[in-house]
Amino acid sequence: MFKLFRKIFGRHDFTPLIKKINLFEPELGKLTDEELKNRSGKLKQAAAGKNNLDDFLVEAFALMREAAKRVLNQRHFDVQLMGGIALHYGKIVEMSTGEGKTLAATAPAYLNALSGKGVHVITVNDYLARRDAIWMGQIYFALGLSVGCLTHEQAFLYDPNYKAESKSEDKERDILGSFKIFQDFLRPVSRREAYQADILYGTNHEFGFDYLRDNLVYDVNSRAQRKEFYYAIIDEVDSILIDEARTPLIIAAPDAQSSDYYKIFARIVRNLKKDEDYLVDEKLKTVSIIDEGINKVEKALNVKDLYGQENLRLIHYLEESLKAQTLFKRDKNYIIENNEIIIVDEFTGRKMYGRRYSGGLHQAIEAKESVEVKQESKTFASITIQNYFRMYQKLAGMTGTAQTSAEEFHKVYNLEVVSIPTNKPMVRRDKPDAIYKNFEAKYRAAIGEIKKRRLAGQPVLIGTASIQHNEIISDLLKQAGVPHETLNAKNHEREGAIIAQAGKSGAVTVATNMAGRGVDIILGGNPSTPDEARKVREAGGLFVIGTERHEARRIDNQLRGRSGRQGDQGESQFFLSLEDDLLRIFGGGRIKNLMEKLNLPEDQPIESRLVSKVINEAQKKVEGVNFDAREHLLEYDDVMNRQRLAIYKKRREFLEKGANPQILGMLDALWMNHLENMEAMREAVRLRAYSQRDPLAEYRREGRLLYQQLLVNFENWLKENKEKLETAQNIKINQRQPTQREPVFKNVGRNDPCPCGSKKKFKKCHGV
Repeated sequence: MFKLFRKIFGRHDFTPLIKKINLFEPELGKLTDEELKNRSGKLKQAAAGKNNLDDFLVEAFALMREAAKRVLNQRHFDVQLMGGIALHYGKIVEMSTGEGKTLAATAPAYLNALSGKGVHVITVNDYLARRDAIWMGQIYFALGLSVGCLTHEQAFLYDPNYKAESKSEDKERDILGSFKIFQDFLRPVSRREAYQADILYGTNHEFGFDYLRDNLVYDVNSRAQRKEFYYAIIDEVDSILIDEARTPLIIAAPDAQSSDYYKIFARIVRNLKKDEDYLVDEKLKTVSIIDEGINKVEKALNVKDLYGQENLRLIHYLEESLKAQTLFKRDKNYIIENNEIIIVDEFTGRKMYGRRYSGGLHQAIEAKESVEVKQESKTFASITIQNYFRMYQKLAGMTGTAQTSAEEFHKVYNLEVVSIPTNKPMVRRDKPDAIYKNFEAKYRAAIGEIKKRRLAGQPVLIGTASIQHNEIISDLLKQAGVPHETLNAKNHEREGAIIAQAGKSGAVTVATNMAGRGVDIILGGNPSTPDEARKVREAGGLFVIGTERHEARRIDNQLRGRSGRQGDQGESQFFLSLEDDLLRIFGGGRIKNLMEKLNLPEDQPIESRLVSKVINEAQKKVEGVNFDAREHLLEYDDVMNRQRLAIYKKRREFLEKGANPQILGMLDALWMNHLENMEAMREAVRLRAYSQRDPLAEYRREGRLLYQQLLVNFENWLKENKEKLETAQNIKINQRQPTQREPVFKNVGRNDPCPCGSKKKFKKCHGV
């Protein structure tokens, strides 16, 4: 096996380290549990505060393997240690599904946590953050380290003695079958306390939003995160650093704008006709109104010149309403829940609570769907996923699918992809795509195949690209009398229970892309007996059916990867049609001509490697378009990021010096106005491309001028208010327990202008 490692890793030959780690096993195996913890404590003392931990790697990895063997009865395979070493050295590790990425990450997390600087393990959802904090927390606890967990609602510390006080008997059960309920062993704490843990699990959103919130506080003790960003391991790294990188993290609050306009424009655009009034580019996902449409809108609004200076706000409402009407689909991009628009992550199929589309788009969708239209938002703080994670001193990640995005990882994050061999040979059979003329023929064929496999005792997982198609397949299975489970954003609360049984003999599970990330489907079901598992293997293992190719090849590979874990039997096949979005937009013409030449009947598929190659080319085109969009977003945010870091540094210095809440308030007000100005300017420079000027260069130049003006305004305000601020500061120092309202804001009426200069009423600013 070591020869195989050398062949795959090339210059990354970690086999000497693996051999040294293995030599520790007999010695550590003789220690008692208490002696093992003491050994870990001594190692932590030796490593405390050090930047280079390479000298401690061998012993740390050996200790982690021994602890995992005792606590979980799971011994790290050599390939898992290999992946852990690559993670420690700041690589993107590609490990096939079922190879144990979660366990592999424990060794580098433990090693780097010995420094005392705090390690962050990033997951794709709260479910996995809680699961992994409990599951892996047992090992870290055995070695004397503390473990925390961040979720949207609460922060926790792992505590094996904690028992949740809950009367509910219908809590979600862990798919491992190891714990009764998630609430046990996770003791609620403040976010600040959770960040002091040696190792902290949580989603990228929670870490990112905490960073933004920390830079809005008025008391240094209200900051949650540590001052430095040391080391992060990102699970499903392609999902987080690539798929989610198109949407920046934004903290905003309602702004006093009328929502009536969105209702008016929702009615107007509903009556406009595609190609007659506006044009849609499905490849670039853009929509633009043309002259005929402009005339209709002007008539409906009774305005003479829609693009006149006085009507610029109307253009904003129109553009967002057109996007909402044409590019964003219910049960694909979002769902309606409790009369609210909930965004659905197109790559995982999960609901994204608390997230709203920016720039008025969310309000436009609300108006389109006739739910309550909330006020537009004013941005307080924002950052892209890319720029948040580039703040860490050391960054690493793991996924089952990374090589197809290796160029982007290197270009954006300076991260190298390393592929890890499987512990056992992969024996899954990936069949060629079956392509049909239309949806109906595709679905008929898929349902027939499902029935055949189920009768043979083979479990079947059907992957869909949207909730809408998920429900179509479910309805067809009901009509065919096939018992099944459905898994999508509408019932994700039962995800653990559904996935746990998806590997049982004859089980049929219909799932959106959420089934492709973070969980393993165990043959025979979970828990499984050897007889049940053998029965399923003899039937052929898990059969995965894809009903549509995704825009990114990685997502398809993730779906295939649910089958054939750890050398298991398995099969996969995609059933496609010429009416699928990907083929229709990017590659349908060539395939359609081929089918017409062959003159095949409707129910006769093409099974051809050549056709699959055409589809792969179509996916590469989409990946290229999406890469360009993310790169474009990052180029603009890089301009903002330099300014953001400088302002946040200045703000932190003021905060740590105990500055008056009133430089902080003015600095925040100026920064928020600057964000608004930069966003408006970004929209404006796009038009300059028509006059042969580079929009990005214009944005950089004018952005620098706006930022310099911000600093001048702030310095002028400081000079003008120097005497007041010094008086207030002296009073503050002489008081034991100063409050935010006194003495600076003493005797200010609720409806008076706020003294901080924000031009808001006091009750809506510092009077809150």
